[in-house]
Amino acid sequence: MIWTLIIGGIAGWLAGKIMRGEGFGIIIDIVVGVIGGWFGGWIFGRLGIHMGGSLIGSLLTALLGSVILIWLIRLIKRG
Repeated sequence: MIWTLIIGGIAGWLAGKIMRGEGFGIIIDIVVGVIGGWFGGWIFGRLGIHMGGSLIGSLLTALLGSVILIWLIRLIKRG
């Protein structure tokens, strides 16, 4: 559980930086990272891509899922 929060926080923070933003604050960054990790795992699973159970694989999955999630949030907020 603690690793999930740590990986989620890092992934959410990195996704905020990649998407050229200031982030949403530490709590929301963690939430975005955790949801992004789940979302990324779901997307990669549907595509048949498996990153493995390693720390780096989990971070990459959460990061990519978080980037997609932030993009979707911004798309909805604009519309």
